[in-house]
Amino acid sequence: MSGPAAGGGRPFRVLGVQQVAIGGPSKSALRALWVDLLGVPPVGTFRSERENVDEDILRLGVGAHAVEIDLMEPIDPARKPAVHATPLNHIGLWVDDLAAAHAWLGGLGLRFAPGGIRKGAGGHDVCFIHPRAGDGFARSGEGVLIELVQATPEVIATSAASRQESTP
Repeated sequence: MSGPAAGGGRPFRVLGVQQVAIGGPSKSALRALWVDLLGVPPVGTFRSERENVDEDILRLGVGAHAVEIDLMEPIDPARKPAVHATPLNHIGLWVDDLAAAHAWLGGLGLRFAPGGIRKGAGGHDVCFIHPRAGDGFARSGEGVLIELVQATPEVIATSAASRQESTP
């Protein structure tokens, strides 16, 4: 691949995995696996009528690059978004400049899910890349819903330090 999509002029960087969101008809079965059996500690909850989601937020690891495991069930299984319809609902990626990423990728014809940039379950600004092209957009998440998450200053600093350490 060449041109802007290959990295030339990209006004943002993906810094790491922020979360993995898993949906099901009931959080209780998901909690039984992730919390009770695997021992991943819960750190919070989030409920949004607008997003049709009731979720428990778990965290693996420590520090700036800890990864959230979000266990999600729909508030109303008949409504959309259907957070339970695909068990691996979405993957969240830290980006260093969400506004720049949204503008640049949108300018390249990438389809975003409705809602634009907004506050997500973890309190960070987020937006979602739509899993399918269409509606006048040639590019998409190629079957995967991808959440772009504005990285915290700590994640940005840790990522910068890692790059400096790995530079010969």
